[in-house]
Order: sequence, then C-alpha cells, then structure tokens
Amino acid sequence: MTFQLIENRETKRDADASFLGPEKARKARTYHESFPQYCATPLQKLSALAEQLGVQGIYVKDESYRFGLNAFKVLGGSYAIGRYIAERLGIPLSELTFEKLTSAKLKEQLGDITFISATDGNHGRGVAWAARQLGQKSVIYMPRGSARERFDNIRREGADVTITDLNYDDAVRKADEDARENGWVLVQDTSWPGYEDIPRWIMQGYTTLSLEIFEQLGDIRPTHIFLQAGVGSFSSSAAGFFAQAYGKDHRPAVTIVEPDAADCIFRTMKAADGQLHPVKGDMNTIMAGLACGEPVTVGIDVLRSYADFFISCPDSAAADGMRILSSPAGEDARIISGESGAAAFGACMEILMREQLQPLKEKLGIDRHSVLLFISTEGATDPVNYRNVVWNGAYPWTEHPGEAASSDFI
Repeated sequence: MTFQLIENRETKRDADASFLGPEKARKARTYHESFPQYCATPLQKLSALAEQLGVQGIYVKDESYRFGLNAFKVLGGSYAIGRYIAERLGIPLSELTFEKLTSAKLKEQLGDITFISATDGNHGRGVAWAARQLGQKSVIYMPRGSARERFDNIRREGADVTITDLNYDDAVRKADEDARENGWVLVQDTSWPGYEDIPRWIMQGYTTLSLEIFEQLGDIRPTHIFLQAGVGSFSSSAAGFFAQAYGKDHRPAVTIVEPDAADCIFRTMKAADGQLHPVKGDMNTIMAGLACGEPVTVGIDVLRSYADFFISCPDSAAADGMRILSSPAGEDARIISGESGAAAFGACMEILMREQLQPLKEKLGIDRHSVLLFISTEGATDPVNYRNVVWNGAYPWTEHPGEAASSDFI
C-alpha cells in the first residue's frame, strides 16, 4: 500500500460550476440559518503545527459541531429535502423556513412521505434526522461492515434502518429500486443519468460549509485545499465553490484524496479518457465514508475542471491524521476527527513529514509560503474504531456491528 499522486491533465476544461458559487451558497445558508440548531462550525488555525512543518498557515474546519450530528452531511440532505418539498408545493424555497417545514399545516398539505437512502452512516443519519423533523418516515440501507454506533445513531432518528449484505454502490441500487417500487423519495448523495436533480441539490447544500470558510478566512487566501472524496459530491461542491469565489485564475490548488481501496476518482482521472472507472467488489478501508466505487456524474466534470491533483493513499494516512489532530502541537486546538474526516489532512501530513514523500511535496508546490486548508468532515462517529486507531494504533475492520475486528490493516 503506497501513495500515488497524479496531476490533472484535463484542467483546461471549463465546467459550469455557477450552481455551486457564492450566490447559490448564500441561498443555501439562509435556508440552514432558519434551523434552530444552526451555527457556523469553527475554523481552527493550527499555528504551532504550521511552524513545525515550515508552512505559512494550516486551517482545519471542524464539522463535528454540525447540528449536533457530528458530521457535515446533514447540510446536503436537509437542503435537498427542502428543495424537493418546495418544488412539490410549487413555491420558492425562500418561503420554506424550518418553522414552516415542521408545521402541522404543511404536514397536512404534504401527506405521508417516505425518504430513502443508502449510507455508511453520516448521510443517512442526516436524512433520517431531517425526515423526523418533518414528521415523515425514512428508510435507510447500510452496506455490510457498517459500524454499530452509526447504525444506532440512525435508528435513534426514527429510521427503518437495515445493514445489508451489499457493498455501498449495490446498496444505493437497492434503495433506488425500492424507491421506485414503493413510491418513496430517494435522497442519495450520488448520481447517475436520469437521477441528478437531488444530488445537485445535495451538493448545493454543502456550499453552506464552504461559504462559512470563505467568510471566516477573510483576507487570508489558501494556496492549497485538500479534500477527501467518496463518490465526490462533497469534494466537487467545495472545489466548485472556491473556483467561483476566488476566480478560476486565482483559485487555490485543489487536491482530491481517496483511500487506495476505493479510489474511483483517482482511476477515472488517471485514465483521462472521458469515461468513469469504478472500483468494484469489497472496499476494505477504515475510511468507511469514502468506501464508494462509482463517481458522482454531476460532480466529476467539476473536478476535471477545478481539481489539480489526485491522491490514492493507504489507511495509515487517515490514522495518522486522526492522531495528529487529537494530540495538537503547542497551543493549537484539539480536533476529534473520524477516519474519513481526517483522510485528506493525514495524507498531507505524511507527505510533509516523511522524507521518502518529499517528491510529492515538491509536485504539490508546498513551501514556506503555503497556506493549507482542510475540512474535517466528521467527528468520532464510530467511537470504538476511533479509540482503536488513536489509542491502540490499530486499523480494525468490523464485518458486522458489534463483532470483533477480524483483521488489521498495516
């Protein structure tokens, strides 16, 4: 298991990312601001770490504070559900505040709706939470190997949740089939031809996070942004936003990071043939939220246009990221980041700290003038695995919730 880095050979493409720009992001944030749980999550400046590593600045957005759900995903699911309801009622989303969405009058207008999704945990929890707030039902499918804590968190939101015997992509297909058969509404954070509106709305919902960062940074402009990717909805949302916010000629260099067991975007960009190159079968990685084998169709062209580098990395990168953030240097803030949340940060830290990876640092153009931006997309959403990694130095793989780890990843 080794690091691989490739440079984007398709950056001359000019995909339309205006649907992810600041104007759309402000509309998404206005919607989220109507929720009583809303507040901007912290952007931590890790000055001591930056000094140790010889760069100008390191910033980490901590999404463990988002809506009390310990992950950013609720931003996309809740916004997509709001857009769906607004279109169903034929009214502008701007008229749908949280208060109206949760009113008995609106529930009477809508009747009973069942929202369905497939998830490793964070997205499904956000969908189930939003459905419960609306007094509606949710059905959530999880791939095999999903963690007990994530399963329980979704069930506590009132969802009918099942751990399937399928990998993530097949669980998505099952959710789509059951939605069609039962008249349910699929709220999925990936897309395919014929299913792109809701995934696009989910990506717009994520821009609330990017807008917060843009405003929190103020006059500080990052030179490099590192974004972890599963299907690529989050990473393409952020890449598109910052390209619009800073302008394509002045945007930061964007690097997409994936686990080497599920690097479908890396493989797609390496082929550079205009086709998607999925990863099939089991994707055994501790980065459960990134264990996705098929790139999102509505986001891949954004990445082709506005991402500069792609990294396929081993599980050790995420584990190192979790440990470094949990044991900060100097007076830096401590950040609790889960396996997927720490992936991009950990990959960059290994590149900066390991002598054998210095050629990758030079390729990325990181030097003493660099300002690095990361987004920790989740907290310890699987506390058992978090402790195993951070306390015990293990990389456990759990086949089913509650079972002991069957093997270690070295």
